[in-house]
Amino acid sequence: MRKRIWVFRPWLVVLLCGICAAALAQDKNSAAFVTAHYTKYEYFIPMRDGAHLFTAVYVPKPEAFADHGSWPFLMTRTPYGVGPYGDGHYRGHLGPSDEFEKAGYIFVYQDVRGRFMSEGRFVEMTPAIDHKTSNQQTDESSDTYDTIEFLLKHVPDNNGKVGIVGISYPGFYTSASIINSHPAIKAASPQAPMTNLFIGADDSYHGGAFMLAANFGFYAGFFHQFNGPATEEPPARSVDIGPDSYRFYLNAGPLSEMEKKYLGGSNALYLDQMQHDTYDHYWQIRDLSQHMIGVHAAVLTVGGWFDAEDLTGPLKTFHAIGKFNPGITNTVVIGPWVHGGWAYLSGDHLGDVQFGAKTAEYFRAQIQFPFFEYYLKGRGSSNLPKAYVFETGTNVWRKYSAWPPPGVHPRMLYFHQNGTLSFAPPTAAEGHNQYVSDPTHPVPFVGYTTNDIPQRYMDDDQRFAARRPDVLVYESAPLQGDVTIAGPISPKLKIASSGTDSDFIVKLIDVYPKDFPNPEEDNEGKHVIDAPPLQMGGYEQLVRGEPMRAKFRHSWEKPEPLVPGRMTELDFTMPDVNHTFRKGHRIMVQVQSSWFPLVDRNPQTFVDIPYAKPGDFKKATEQVFCNQKAASGVEVMVLPQP
Repeated sequence: MRKRIWVFRPWLVVLLCGICAAALAQDKNSAAFVTAHYTKYEYFIPMRDGAHLFTAVYVPKPEAFADHGSWPFLMTRTPYGVGPYGDGHYRGHLGPSDEFEKAGYIFVYQDVRGRFMSEGRFVEMTPAIDHKTSNQQTDESSDTYDTIEFLLKHVPDNNGKVGIVGISYPGFYTSASIINSHPAIKAASPQAPMTNLFIGADDSYHGGAFMLAANFGFYAGFFHQFNGPATEEPPARSVDIGPDSYRFYLNAGPLSEMEKKYLGGSNALYLDQMQHDTYDHYWQIRDLSQHMIGVHAAVLTVGGWFDAEDLTGPLKTFHAIGKFNPGITNTVVIGPWVHGGWAYLSGDHLGDVQFGAKTAEYFRAQIQFPFFEYYLKGRGSSNLPKAYVFETGTNVWRKYSAWPPPGVHPRMLYFHQNGTLSFAPPTAAEGHNQYVSDPTHPVPFVGYTTNDIPQRYMDDDQRFAARRPDVLVYESAPLQGDVTIAGPISPKLKIASSGTDSDFIVKLIDVYPKDFPNPEEDNEGKHVIDAPPLQMGGYEQLVRGEPMRAKFRHSWEKPEPLVPGRMTELDFTMPDVNHTFRKGHRIMVQVQSSWFPLVDRNPQTFVDIPYAKPGDFKKATEQVFCNQKAASGVEVMVLPQP
């Protein structure tokens, strides 16, 4: 997403100093290259309604490149600032990776409306206007169109072709920029694009549940409205979360009380996220996937299987572009990456889980760079598949003609009362499992103390949760052969609750054999305090986990209370995976009713959750049925083995 969460860990200081020293030396070398090979220009580009957007343009020096000719534009539009500002101040590096600045492009960086040096008013995820009726109706598509018209006329030595790229919020602006696009846009790469922040698994809400720690952590210290053009972010309140985020958020109380106490009721963007807790007009007009029309460029959409912030945006964007623009080049690439990790990490591991290769480096050099070189310069060839995805478990890249891949078929993994999990349905006439969910003692989302959201939680060990009495565990026998799941995961639960609302978090887990060998211990990036020794034998790797708030079981717009004690169906869809459970491993599913502080606490009473009072939070007995007439389980898309 747009997350920047800053926390202080004394034990990291020495490590960070070493990393920063190396990075500083590298940045100095890169900055020297940029100043030697590029000339920077700054423009205030007029938009059709009279607003001016600040734009920094870096043009290759003719004498610095042996193959000098005309150059394509490569643009990034961002709300995060395109500084350093001033003609004599240059960026430390240009382009999505080192290959680009060495190859020669006209790099364009633009502050979007109402951010930093650009005029106008900033609007969160600017709603797209498909059919504009006047010059006063503007959106990100029109702003991009006007920018390109200016650049083509005022920047010499351009070849008339434009590429657009951006990650996270800039990924949203990339997607929005190619709607009814300017004909000069020939290539675009929306990466981790924010797409629908309520339905799916992007940023704000997952399954109707508020992503508490991520959103509070972001808005508490960042992203405040500008009163006018400025080169620095407006000052924000400082919130000391302390060493234990679980304890901080639990003591902070209900959402509205926490907002008043720590943000002073003045953070408009956070209030918008918190108060719009149903799929109302605010969210509906910001669903960019409904507006991806008139796309004429080749599109390379990028995402990560372990993106904790914008997990579903890439596939929603990919499918929407394909639906509304048949015939164009439209490829999706998804690797074993955290949010934006393909741009700056090696991609060889996440936490304790190894991927066997430097997948991010491969993407940057072998997929992303050739894509832009071909469509903007005519170099090389375009041989990308429709879906270029990394398969975890086996650690191999797969090329498919569609996503989900052809040949997948749905199979149901059924829960059994004795805690087993199998593809065979239950045969017992009666049967259910139950637990007591206490919102004053919620299930943590990681098994260690942390003061942020460690990115590794997306494939972390779940053995800690299996030991809790308020977590149901269903586990298969050791697999007799590989099982590959490729596509969305769809829990289909028969539940009952003693409360009038409850959350149900479902986690799909890969259980390693007891004799699985331990790799060399590497706690880099673990972000834990007093981490135990690494033990991979019996490791319970999270493959996918998502919450579902039961009051939204029939409608995202009109929540309905549960009837205490009455069985009801709870069917929902979790984000896609591409994972092989290897022979000898086990498949596990865990079910619980809290995941804290990743997800806000459900009071388990049917109330307006942001304004719940302490007395509204009550224990509830949760039942999951697993019998012949009321079978619960998880539907997965299984790919036949060769």
